[in-house]
Amino acid sequence: MAGALEHPWALAFLSEGRFLVTERPGRMRVIEADGKLGPPLAGLPQVAAGGQGGLLDLVADSAVARNSTVYFCFSEPGAGGNGTALARARLAADRSRLEDVKVLFRQQPKVASSLHFGCRIVEAADGSLFLTLGERYSRMQDAQKLDNHLGKVVRLDKEGAPARGNPFEGRSGALPEIWSLGHRNPQGAALAPDGRFWIHEHGPQGGDEINLSQAGRNYGWPLATFGENYGGGKIGAGLSAHPGTEPPLHYWVPSIAPSGMAFLTSERYGPAMKGNLFVGSLKFGYLARIELAGAKVLREHKLLEGQGRIRDVRQGPDGLLYVLTDSDKGRLLRLLPP
Repeated sequence: MAGALEHPWALAFLSEGRFLVTERPGRMRVIEADGKLGPPLAGLPQVAAGGQGGLLDLVADSAVARNSTVYFCFSEPGAGGNGTALARARLAADRSRLEDVKVLFRQQPKVASSLHFGCRIVEAADGSLFLTLGERYSRMQDAQKLDNHLGKVVRLDKEGAPARGNPFEGRSGALPEIWSLGHRNPQGAALAPDGRFWIHEHGPQGGDEINLSQAGRNYGWPLATFGENYGGGKIGAGLSAHPGTEPPLHYWVPSIAPSGMAFLTSERYGPAMKGNLFVGSLKFGYLARIELAGAKVLREHKLLEGQGRIRDVRQGPDGLLYVLTDSDKGRLLRLLPP
């Protein structure tokens, strides 16, 4: 549908068939329904672009047709390095700029690193916002501690405050916005048709995981992993399971470098694909179609092989799947039904 995108990272749907996309170097653009690519929007905050950092995920508010509100996350520079931040803004009526930009949340502490930002946003049915946060690579042990945001999923209200009912609310020494912990670098997140919150995350060398992120649960990193250190060698005690932590629903060895995640709820591709989970692979350049039975993975099929690194996948308002390929000449693709 559109090309000439520079490392596009995320896709959101606007009214009248328009799209909004982020480009990792720090640009956000409108794509018209006919595929015409608009100029970069004005009004974005400063972005720490480099390595895996930059302008990353993007979602439209559930009432975007009425309020023109979007949420986006990015690597934000600051004292001590950088960190994932979540912002809210309103798209101007002429679609030339973002207005009323407000940073709602800042990951703490900031770290001098260009790796593992996480940065996927999902609006829950109750209007709260889930945000995935990487452990910044050099701070993996902090993923097990509740006094920081590294290697966590947080749940916020739309003003950036901790959402009511979070599992560590009122617990001494724990940040009240934390939803789950023990994550490495989650770059995919989606609500299942039953409303449960799923994520996937990058393992080290092997051990990419799909997890059902539940309130207060610990997902094990770096105490347990099906991967190993880059170049070989066990991580920690070399365990694939650890008491008090949740095993993954599914894992990949070798790693596929997953990015983007969507459940198909429409029947546009026939009944066999309804309810399937779709995950992009950066490493091998395909879209994984995953058949499920409840929370159990049954089979995986490879789609779109040869199209390049798959960064994001979303179901559109029309029930079709839309995919972003990640390169210096990235593209927006629409999957047509057979």
